Amino acid sequence: MNSSEQAGWLIPNNELVYDEALERLLSQWLRGLSGLSNGMVRPRWTPVPVAQPSANTDWCGFSISEIPADDNPAFANQMDEHSELWRHEEIECSASFYGPRSQGYASRFRDGLGISQNNAELNLLGLSVVKYSRITSFPEFINNQWVRRYDITVTLRRKVIRRYSIKSLTSVPIKFFGD
Repeated sequence: MNSSEQAGWLIPNNELVYDEALERLLSQWLRGLSGLSNGMVRPRWTPVPVAQPSANTDWCGFSISEIPADDNPAFANQMDEHSELWRHEEIECSASFYGPRSQGYASRFRDGLGISQNNAELNLLGLSVVKYSRITSFPEFINNQWVRRYDITVTLRRKVIRRYSIKSLTSVPIKFFGD
């Protein structure tokens, strides 16, 4: 672990939830609000692509399309051994609902965004809903047949706290010399 006691780059000494761990949280959230079955809410891009469900299966594919952050992070909680960088980050999540009842699942998900108990569960994950788009129809022609598809984009926000080993100056050894 590096610290401000030596020259060089500082990296945080705590890990935040990103990548597959964040996708798992979002998958559980999407599944919980839409009511889709286990395994029917999937990240769009996986290391090993999985077969797409049949046209008569209801499912959801989602992705994190953007992660903008506020322009003004703050340093807070200066302790003897570390300092924390605080900022707010938005996570833009795009979800596509497929299948014969995809419109219903998409609207159930959208309406679930406004339920306070659902928001309280999302808050436990450190996230909150900022805004969401309207539901848009995007039918796809797959394997010589039309598949129903409805898209919605949700913007979530979270507080990011990174801890850096920036030591505080609580005392400085000083020697006075001379008369």
